Amino acid sequence: MPRITTPSEGTATERLDCWRDAVSRNLVPLEVRPRESADFRASLHAVRVGQVQMSVISAEPHSIARTRRHIASDAPDYLQLTVQLTGQGVLTQRDRQAEVGPGELVVYDTRRPFTYDLHQSHTGLVLMFPRAMLPLAERELLRVTATAVPCHDGLGQVVLPLLHGLARQMEHLESRGTPRLADNVIDLIGTLLAEHADGDRRAGEAGLDLLTERVLGYMEQRLADPGLSPEGIAAAHRISRRYLYKLLAAQGHTVWLDPGTAPRPVPT
Repeated sequence: MPRITTPSEGTATERLDCWRDAVSRNLVPLEVRPRESADFRASLHAVRVGQVQMSVISAEPHSIARTRRHIASDAPDYLQLTVQLTGQGVLTQRDRQAEVGPGELVVYDTRRPFTYDLHQSHTGLVLMFPRAMLPLAERELLRVTATAVPCHDGLGQVVLPLLHGLARQMEHLESRGTPRLADNVIDLIGTLLAEHADGDRRAGEAGLDLLTERVLGYMEQRLADPGLSPEGIAAAHRISRRYLYKLLAAQGHTVWLDPGTAPRPVPT
């Protein structure tokens, strides 16, 4: 598999074009956008292990963008995962933006547009593999896509050294890597992502519980206020009236309106 370095000769634009072609051939078609550096340099070392393409990329600041025109209707269902080894990047996909620093990873879908802004000189390990390899339910994948996943504690302390090891052993992987190794790596990453997705879910539920408690407390304190209304309750908590009813219904309450008195929560 290739080891590519931008040429020492030529203009910065020619080197950037060379880099765009190299990344598009070895990963997925995309644009490369220059940043402030007038002397752009980059290198890529890629190997294939089983169904997984593993690439170590080092480059000066730049941005990449995969737009709709790059994505064919029959584009294969692949995911990419980038581990920031050094430097920092910002991955944007759908309505999410993830700031990814050293020791963090991010997963994104190659069938959807994305940008990755790399503000510093950096090195990253990029894994690209079929979606079907990842042992993760679709709802869990949606929770973690374009989200920075830290690897400084928990299972991350097991996964991160493994990924650093892969980046250091590209030569060995090129000759000795096996499909079983690739499967095991993706399985372990899937477990880490599932753990992260579950943590986000529980944090989201805790946040909803706290908001519900605030709404109920707000209403109880103002039961004697005839001017209190569902619209006023919703506005005080920066939510819509519809979401207010949905929030209370999820906790087994509704807003009871008694003519001449303030609204109050009652069990459904």
